[in-house]
Amino acid sequence: MTQLQGKTALVTGSVQGIGLAIAEALAGAGARIGLHGLAGPEQVAEATRRLEAAGAPEVRFFDADMADPAAIDAMMDAVADWGGADILVNNAGIQRTVSLAEATPEIWDAVIAVNLSGAFHTMRRALPAMAAKGYGRVINIASVHGLVASVNKAPYVASKFGLVGMSRVAALEYARAGTKASGGVTVNCICPGWTETDILAPQIAERAAAHGGDRAAGVADLLAEKQPTQRMSDPSEIGALALWLCAPIAHNVTGTSIPVDGGWTTQ
Repeated sequence: MTQLQGKTALVTGSVQGIGLAIAEALAGAGARIGLHGLAGPEQVAEATRRLEAAGAPEVRFFDADMADPAAIDAMMDAVADWGGADILVNNAGIQRTVSLAEATPEIWDAVIAVNLSGAFHTMRRALPAMAAKGYGRVINIASVHGLVASVNKAPYVASKFGLVGMSRVAALEYARAGTKASGGVTVNCICPGWTETDILAPQIAERAAAHGGDRAAGVADLLAEKQPTQRMSDPSEIGALALWLCAPIAHNVTGTSIPVDGGWTTQ
């Protein structure tokens, strides 16, 4: 089992869904957790409670707007003062389902700002300090849409393809940092397919409406279109993969984009 005592993990977008599941997995291995999101006091308190129950020795909340470079810089300054992030998980993201013709400049700018530029601003601050320590992990949640396209998702697909490309560049630039013994510095993407998270709610609702409001039928319709296993992933499964990537044994796993997609990208 990966042991992360003495390590600090900053997980963006971690007050719910995949981000919270990843934070819980890392907390269970003993990491301090930088909790992040745009959330009210009750949601923050509940997420903090869950992380402490999982085993986090300390949880600190950050509410930086991931579309605001100045806010991200301030957050990274605060994390540096806290000892710095040994593990950075860029999970915060937004999606707008809209045709290319109907996508406004405002929609494009918002999606790119959070999903791609936000990760750039955290990575450029975190990676040099990781290299100096000889250990670091950047895990970018890139989505299956960082590997394949779908209609009506031009801004989202562009942001995720960009995130995969940027991660590969960073992996090359930091490939020789650290040693096998120290764990090295790696940069990888996890690319989930359909996963039980709130971001899918609008698409499920649209499919369910076509089946008389039957949510189960809407989910089945969604899965049938793309995911051969016909099974959703649970966020905890993504958390388990993220935890493994943090292990020293994964020192040579870098620059990868690992799909958790039930065979979607195999087709």
